[in-house]
Amino acid sequence: MSQYISNPDEAKELLPRYRLFYATIAFTFFIFTTRLWYLQIIEGTELREFSEKNRIKQVKIMSPRGLMLDREGKILVENHPGFEAVLNPQYLKELEPLSQTLGPIVGMEPDKVVQKIVKSKRQNGPFAPIRLKDNLSKDEVFRLKRIRLDTPGLDIRETVVRHYPLRDNGSQLFGYVGEISKKQIPLYNQMYKGQITFDQGDIIGKNGLEEILEKDVRGKDGIQFVQVDAFGRESNTQTPNIYGEQIQDLDPSPGMNAVLTIDKTLQEAAFKTFSEGQRIGGVVAMKSNGEVLAWISSPSFDPNEFSTGISPQLWTKLINDPFKPLRNKVIQDHFSPGSTFKAFMAMTALQEEVISPSTVINCPGSLRFGRRDYHDHLKGGHGNITVYEALERSSNVFFYKMGISLGIEKMYSYISQLGIGQKTGIELPREATGLMPNSAWKKKELGEEWQPGENLSNAIGQGFVQATPLQLAIAYNAIGTEGKVVRPFVIKKIIDHDGKTLKETQPQIIRDIAQPQPNGIRVDPTTFKVVKEGLRRVVQGSRGTARHVHIPGADIAGKTGTTQVMGFAANDIYSKCENRPIHQRHHGWFVAFAPADNPEITVAALAEHSCHGSSGAGPVVKEIIKKYFEKYHPERLAEASKTEKSKRAQAQPEVIEGE
Repeated sequence: MSQYISNPDEAKELLPRYRLFYATIAFTFFIFTTRLWYLQIIEGTELREFSEKNRIKQVKIMSPRGLMLDREGKILVENHPGFEAVLNPQYLKELEPLSQTLGPIVGMEPDKVVQKIVKSKRQNGPFAPIRLKDNLSKDEVFRLKRIRLDTPGLDIRETVVRHYPLRDNGSQLFGYVGEISKKQIPLYNQMYKGQITFDQGDIIGKNGLEEILEKDVRGKDGIQFVQVDAFGRESNTQTPNIYGEQIQDLDPSPGMNAVLTIDKTLQEAAFKTFSEGQRIGGVVAMKSNGEVLAWISSPSFDPNEFSTGISPQLWTKLINDPFKPLRNKVIQDHFSPGSTFKAFMAMTALQEEVISPSTVINCPGSLRFGRRDYHDHLKGGHGNITVYEALERSSNVFFYKMGISLGIEKMYSYISQLGIGQKTGIELPREATGLMPNSAWKKKELGEEWQPGENLSNAIGQGFVQATPLQLAIAYNAIGTEGKVVRPFVIKKIIDHDGKTLKETQPQIIRDIAQPQPNGIRVDPTTFKVVKEGLRRVVQGSRGTARHVHIPGADIAGKTGTTQVMGFAANDIYSKCENRPIHQRHHGWFVAFAPADNPEITVAALAEHSCHGSSGAGPVVKEIIKKYFEKYHPERLAEASKTEKSKRAQAQPEVIEGE
C-alpha cells in the first residue's frame, strides 16, 4: 500500500505545472470572454445589422422604357408586362438534377440549362443572377411556382418586355434591346458617368434608335426588398423590416417618350410595297425640311425575338444571311448611284456653261474614247438631243461627253456640295460616308494618277462613286428646293408623361449652294429649274424612263438608275438581265420629289438585283408619294381625276379608214 501514498516532495515538484495549467485555462477563458464582449458590445450593432440584411434580398425592378410614337402620336414601339425565370448561382447545388427539372418546363434541353449556368458563372461571377428565360407563358409561370419551394435559387420575377408592333417593319431604324454584356458595363458607365449606373442584368438598346435614345427612354429602376430564407427563397411574410422598422420599396420611374418624324401610314405603305416581290435594299422618304417620314431596310428581322432572348439558331441564321438583314441599308450600305447621278452632272455642266438648255448633242449607241468603246444603254443611241431629253431618256453618251468636258475636279467641286461622299449627320449610329472621288483621293488611297477614261464612267454614276439612299435623297431634295442641303432627322422631340416637350429638334439647312460656297461654286436658280424640268419629263414625258410612275395631281420629278454589279463583255452588255443569276443582276434606283415645282416629299429607293430602276424601285416610290398625297393633299388628286375624266369624255374616237 505504501507505493500508492503520495510523496510530498514529488507533489512540490508538480505544483508549478498545475499552476501553468490553471493559468492557461484562465487565459483561455479571458480570451473568449474578451472576444464575446467585443462582438456583443463593440461590434454588436454592426453585426446585427449585417445579420438582418442577410435575410433581406434587394431586387431591382426594371423601369419601363419610354414609348416611341409617330408624328401623330401613334405607337411604334411599346412595352408589354411579362415574367422571367431567374437563377441565383450561390444557392445552386447539383446542376444535373436542377436542369432535368427546369429544362422541360422552360422548353430547354437540360444540357443547355447547365451550359447557360456555367457560362454565366464563368463570365459574370458566382453571384450575378442568371436570366434563364424571358417572357414566360402563364403555364410556365404556374409550373415554375409549383416547384419553386423545392428549388433553391429559383425566382420568378415580373418584368417589362419591349414590344415592336410593326415587327420586321423598320426594325433597323428602331433597333432592338438586349442584356448588357460584361464588357459593355464599364464602357457604358464611363459614357453615362454621373447620369446612369449600369449593372449586370440590365437591358439596354443595342442598335438603331433604341441605342441612341438610351439616356432619354431608359427611366429609373425601382427597388423591392423581400425576406428570404437560408436558401435565398422568398418568404411569404409581410413587408420585411430591420430592427422592427419596415423598409420602403422604391417604385420604378418610366422613361421619357420619343416622338419621331415617322408617319406610320407611309411607313406601312412603304413596307408593304417594298416587300412585294421580296425586294432587297432600302427606301427612305423625307419632307423637304429633313424630317424622315418612312424608312425601310430589307431583308429585315423581328426585334421582338431579341427582347425575349434570341435563340442561337436564329442568330446564326441572321449573321450568315448573304443579304445582311442586320445592316441598315439606308445609311450603312453604299452603292454606285448609276444614272441617278446624271442629274448632278446636268447641274454641273449647265452651271459651268459647258452646255445651255438649248445645246444639241449627238448621242450614238457608243462613244470611242482612247482604246475603249463606252456604250449607251440603248443600242441604237438617242440621236441629237438636249439636256432635257438626255435626262428624260437617260442617255449615257450625252453624259460621257459631259464628263470629258468637265473633268473630275469640276465634278467633285459641285457634286460634293450636294452631300455625296459625306455623312448626312442623321442621329443614327454607324452611318457610312460613301465616296465622291477626285484625283487627290485616288493618289492618296490607291497611289495612282487619275486616268481620263475614269471621267466617263464616273459621269454616269459608275466607277468610284458611292452613295447611300439617304445621301441621294438629300441631294435630290437640294435640287428640288433649288440649293438647300438639309440635315435629316428622325427624332422630333422628347416628351414627359404629361406630354410636355423636354427637347425638340429643329430643321437645319447645312448649306445653300444657291449662295457662294467656300470652294467658290454657286448654282443659279435657273440651272436648278432646267434640271427639275428634265427630271419632271422622266416621269411625265412620252419617252421618260419612269413614265409609269406618273400620278395625276402629284407632279413627280425624278430619275431612274441602273447600277452594274460586275463588268460584262461587249457581246453580253445587252443580254436580258433577268436571265442572269441573281448575284449578277443590276441594282435598280429611283429617286424622286413632288410636287416638282415646290417639293414637299423626297423619296429614294434602291432595289438590289432588280435589274431596272423603273420596275424595281419605281413602284415603291410611286406608292409612297401616292399615299402622301392621299393623306395630305387629297384635293389635288381629286381635281386631277376630274380633269382626266373630262379629257377622256371630250376626246373624239379615232376613225381608221378601212375599218
